[in-house]
Amino acid sequence: MLLAMGLLSMTLTSCSDDDPISTATANDDPRIIDPVFPDRENGQLATFAEFSRDAKLSMTLTVTPADYTTCEWFLDGKKVNEGKSIEQQLEAGTYDLKIVATTTAGKSTSREGLVKVKPLDGDPTTTTKSFERFVAPGAVATLYGTNLSNIKAVAIGGQQVTDIELETTDDGQALQYLVPENLKDSTYRISLIDNDGNSYGGNQVTVTSKALVTAGANRANANATWTLTGINLDKVASITIGDKTITSFDNQSSETLVLTCPNLAEGEYDVTGKTKDGSELTFYTANGIVNSEKVTISSERTLWEGHHYVSWDKPDGDPNKTFNLIGQDVFAQLKAGTILRVYYSTEPSATYHQMQLMTGWWTLLPNTEKIDISGSGVDTYTLTQEALDLIQNQSGFLCGGHGYYVDRVTVQ
Repeated sequence: MLLAMGLLSMTLTSCSDDDPISTATANDDPRIIDPVFPDRENGQLATFAEFSRDAKLSMTLTVTPADYTTCEWFLDGKKVNEGKSIEQQLEAGTYDLKIVATTTAGKSTSREGLVKVKPLDGDPTTTTKSFERFVAPGAVATLYGTNLSNIKAVAIGGQQVTDIELETTDDGQALQYLVPENLKDSTYRISLIDNDGNSYGGNQVTVTSKALVTAGANRANANATWTLTGINLDKVASITIGDKTITSFDNQSSETLVLTCPNLAEGEYDVTGKTKDGSELTFYTANGIVNSEKVTISSERTLWEGHHYVSWDKPDGDPNKTFNLIGQDVFAQLKAGTILRVYYSTEPSATYHQMQLMTGWWTLLPNTEKIDISGSGVDTYTLTQEALDLIQNQSGFLCGGHGYYVDRVTVQ
């Protein structure tokens, strides 16, 4: 009896679904048994492999039905290999690897994951700070990174761009380059070419000729100037907020769109737009590129609006050491209970982003503290009589900190 049970067990094992030789016909469904790809994380592709650029993408597949299945390998959507094994050198960067297994009967299955190729110490490298990876044909774009001093050209879409300029930032370098005007809308992998002709990976950029709003769309004041920034904004024909459509702009360029916000009641509204060719205006958000954004309309009174950088690392006397562009006389007219709002946006190249509200003597306003900030947002503070007295007695109002811009200051 024990012998019979053992034989039965062996029979069941040999017929396991995981055995590539158990499925023998082309009519059976294909399976990629090895290697095992990780599940997606929050809907996003997970990392499948990670290695340094001096190694290779090297692996062999186990598939079933083995005798009737062919395999294709894709990196970033482009076919790079066919067969059950691959060995390929890659530049540093993150790649989307997809393997498609197809039987002779036309049945297919696939696996997908990220391959991360790490640079070597001392290599020129790039990073992604914000929306700078969305670029327009014929426009100047920026790559942030380190060890970029010896880079003489940028390769993109089969073209080498030598019209580049290097700047030093708080935590590295910024390489400005001219995007070739003849590039079609697509995602391209960038390479950095040094003085010796060596090529280093710079990851990907998305070239788009569509109008894209990257900042300013999520807040506005009723019946006041409203500024949107982005790329290809000279193509915008209209902006619709709620049931109001604006077709006349105060100022319009490829990077800026200035208009007067309709006189709407306070609240949240959908904002959309159309371009001159009838296409949808797009908006850059934390959830990706969308055709509609939410804008909050308020009745705040604007005390100051612009784009003033703040860094306490600046030397004394530098106008960007603090923000001090609202006079004491303005605060002398405000009453206790007034809500003060400081709208900000962070500088992507800064190593950290902190903000604090204080007097001209660098005294923190009552019940405030130094705060860490990210992206764009607003710091809201209710002015007390104590705070108003301190501003009058200690040489005015300042915004201090590091790595951000004051974009607007309002009261309500």
